[in-house]
Amino acid sequence: MPESSVNTAPAAGPSTLTARGRKTRDSVLAAARTVFEDVGFLDARVELIAQAAGVSYGTFYRYFESKEDVFFELSNQLFTEMHSGEPSFSATPRERLIAANHAYYEAYHRNAALMAIVEQVATFNAEFRALRHEHREQLTARTAHAIGRWQRDGLASPDIDPILAARTMSAMVDHTLYLWLVQGEEADKEALLTTLDQMCVGALGLR
Repeated sequence: MPESSVNTAPAAGPSTLTARGRKTRDSVLAAARTVFEDVGFLDARVELIAQAAGVSYGTFYRYFESKEDVFFELSNQLFTEMHSGEPSFSATPRERLIAANHAYYEAYHRNAALMAIVEQVATFNAEFRALRHEHREQLTARTAHAIGRWQRDGLASPDIDPILAARTMSAMVDHTLYLWLVQGEEADKEALLTTLDQMCVGALGLR
């Protein structure tokens, strides 16, 4: 039976569930993540996710409309975790930037297997690519705002565009970690992170 023909009613959102329902939904999410990381997005099936969660086919569709639906939720959770690190406001700009880089590394390291699937799906799914772009833009806007504030305070170079600087630094850090943690490119951890920090600090001309 085609997976798309099973579900006839909208999936229940977390806010409408009982405590038991939320627990079951969370177990389906956890199982889905394991399946995606084990076999990839293309080979993942609702049947495999239901089996991994120990629930029936119908129970899956009580909470999610499709494997795409559950993947989108996992990705939203992932992006929120990846971009939630916020160092103390008492830190200097240089310290804040380095702390943000290292928090992102730790989050990437914890989630490298799922990040590999995220990058895969973004190459062929336009809707998911838009979701990925939306989260990137949120991070870019937050970083650009901080850079602009540092420029006004005379702490960063006034000759760079805050938005372009935020985008290019994010791309540099993201791709470097992807090559290292996902593609398996050899690197010394401390040397790599120190180099990323130096590149970012130098690019902004932080004093």
